[in-house]
Amino acid sequence: MNRRPHRRCGAIAALSVALLLSSCAPGGTAVKGAAGGGGLGDPLFPALGNGGYRVSHYGLDLDYDVAKQHLDGTATITAKAGKDLRSFQLDLEGMTVTGVRVDGADAGFSRKGHKLVVRPTAGIGKGEEFRTTVRYRGTPQEMRDEDGASEGWVKTADGAFVAGEPAGSMTWFPGNNHPSDKAAYDFRISVPQGYTAVANGQLRSKRTVDGRTTYEWHNPEPMASYLATATIGTFDVQESRTPQGLPLYVAVDPKEAKASRKALARLPEILAWATKLFGPYPFSSAGAIVDHTPDRIDWVALETQTKPVYAGAPDTETVVHETAHQWFGDSVTPKTWRDTWLNEGFATYAEWLWEEREGGRTPQEQFDALYDSDEDHPRWEFPPGTPDGPAEVTGTPVYERGAMVLQQLRNAVGDETFFSILKEWPAKYQHASADSADFIAFCQDRTDEDLTELFDDWLFGDGQPEWEYDAAA
Repeated sequence: MNRRPHRRCGAIAALSVALLLSSCAPGGTAVKGAAGGGGLGDPLFPALGNGGYRVSHYGLDLDYDVAKQHLDGTATITAKAGKDLRSFQLDLEGMTVTGVRVDGADAGFSRKGHKLVVRPTAGIGKGEEFRTTVRYRGTPQEMRDEDGASEGWVKTADGAFVAGEPAGSMTWFPGNNHPSDKAAYDFRISVPQGYTAVANGQLRSKRTVDGRTTYEWHNPEPMASYLATATIGTFDVQESRTPQGLPLYVAVDPKEAKASRKALARLPEILAWATKLFGPYPFSSAGAIVDHTPDRIDWVALETQTKPVYAGAPDTETVVHETAHQWFGDSVTPKTWRDTWLNEGFATYAEWLWEEREGGRTPQEQFDALYDSDEDHPRWEFPPGTPDGPAEVTGTPVYERGAMVLQQLRNAVGDETFFSILKEWPAKYQHASADSADFIAFCQDRTDEDLTELFDDWLFGDGQPEWEYDAAA
């Protein structure tokens, strides 16, 4: 994500706890098994996600009336039970649920806050694959972070700007809303003729019937829910391929087209450069979505998988940042929200490497400039590896000090080993999730240097670590 330089990013506001809707399970027969838990105990967002199952696929059928701002949705969720289940939960904020079926049979359900509790008529056995269909409708709402920033389904003058970090995806589809549970996605999005609906992956079909255009998108690689998008608007669309043959789909709001042209023209070059540094591009397509968003949107971009969404015309450095996220954050996704520095530290370091490539400062000079600052600067407010609360999930230390961790790692292990790590880390955890402990162990296995003190000081230590350097070098 890139919410700089406008603000330090906060996190999700407190979620509603009102009882919204309930219904009784068909029949009165007791169902054996456990109740799937609500919340995965994330250290920053304990209520997000759900226990008892893992999702393998989402099929999202969405019909959006732009004028009325009304969404009719059907979500088909294929999952595998981790234990015998008599019920399970999904995350869904707002919207009205009109029916739930499990493996083709009507299921009972109830609503409390952002939890949809599903009670199948028959129990689900451990290891069994099951398919849940949720029908829902309403006016999807954006979510407000603690500092007033917006995420989720953000209405624009000509549609919706859809971005989900950290929790906003549940404003427009039900799911297991946590980065540790990744799945493939298929989208079928119907909008009024003249509008474009852009989602993750590759466009499979586009057809117009009776004044409605339906777009079908296929995203085969595993994706965390916060990286999904279904952005709708009036876009100028350019479809092409990189010299290496990678399909590109770039959708730009006409109001942002002129200011976006220079940075987006370098996307194929940036992808080729990043591939040399980080290894093969991890997805089957790439692109960008540039929207013209309301003034209240004061963050910059989000690394939605295969097509970063930009809240306005990006500069080249922001395109570099979000492109690097396709390896660090999208392919290798954090196990918990406390591990976000593994996204933002790497993406920020990619900006440093790009600046050096363009004849600017070296990463060491970037590091030195940040270190040689007031010890009360926000970058020293908390350790990037242990943010204490949701307001810190993408704060300044996660970006800047996260990148500084990597520069210190480079100094400790040398360039050859460091640049090998930049390729081998995303290769080992491709399409999976990892945390700080995984990264530390991975690095330690590749050097005879003891890295304990480095990570203790720079990743987990409070305040500005002591370090001697020559600022004039």
